[in-house]
Amino acid sequence: MAVKPQHIRISPTQLSEKVVVVGDPARAKYLAEHFLEDARLVNTERCFHIYTGYYKNERVSIAVHGIGAASAAIVFEELKMLGAKIMIRLGTAGGLIPGLDIGDAVVATGAAYIQGGTIGSYVKDACMVAAPDPILTTKLYEKAKEFHGRVFLGPVFSSDAFYAEDKEFVSKWSNRGIIAVEMEVATLYALAAMRRFSASALLVISDNLAVPGKEELKHHKELEPYVEKAARAVLETLREYKPVQ
Repeated sequence: MAVKPQHIRISPTQLSEKVVVVGDPARAKYLAEHFLEDARLVNTERCFHIYTGYYKNERVSIAVHGIGAASAAIVFEELKMLGAKIMIRLGTAGGLIPGLDIGDAVVATGAAYIQGGTIGSYVKDACMVAAPDPILTTKLYEKAKEFHGRVFLGPVFSSDAFYAEDKEFVSKWSNRGIIAVEMEVATLYALAAMRRFSASALLVISDNLAVPGKEELKHHKELEPYVEKAARAVLETLREYKPVQ
């Protein structure tokens, strides 16, 4: 295993211990420009853009992890190597239950995944726990209710293949209690357990596969008003949260 980052080419002093992790470079840029003071783009290698600045005098980094588990695992590993202690994923998800509307927020209380894939490369003999830090998640839920409004608590499914869904996909996962689908939370939570950092996730619903007419994915600009509220919830959580030693 690498003892130092191979893809993120920065020093530990350029990264905060508190990191917002996102999939979309446009979202990272938007967050840095709209919420951080003295924000600096400290990494562009492999398009894993990282901004570090201050939110209400709290030093925070915003890091791009790309799409899917394999890309995200590299970033989560290397952020931890560089000194990150808390990572909150601010992303999007597709609804799997009719009650979720476009723009609603989901605090992911856990993440299901298919055995094998990226997590299976780490844990070959078992299903790895994919659950968040409960104290961090409670704080995130409280802040999401305060700033975002419509917030749901529930488990998500982390898919390894965006276009692999068949016609049974929604019923299969919703019948198991899963409320939304995305691609990276299970990897974040599993690595948080293995590498000993705190993690949670707040997801904005970008489409709903369970509601006819709402299956089309909304993109960055269309979701901006909802992401703005979710971002404030995440940043306020990071500002106030003190890790349990």
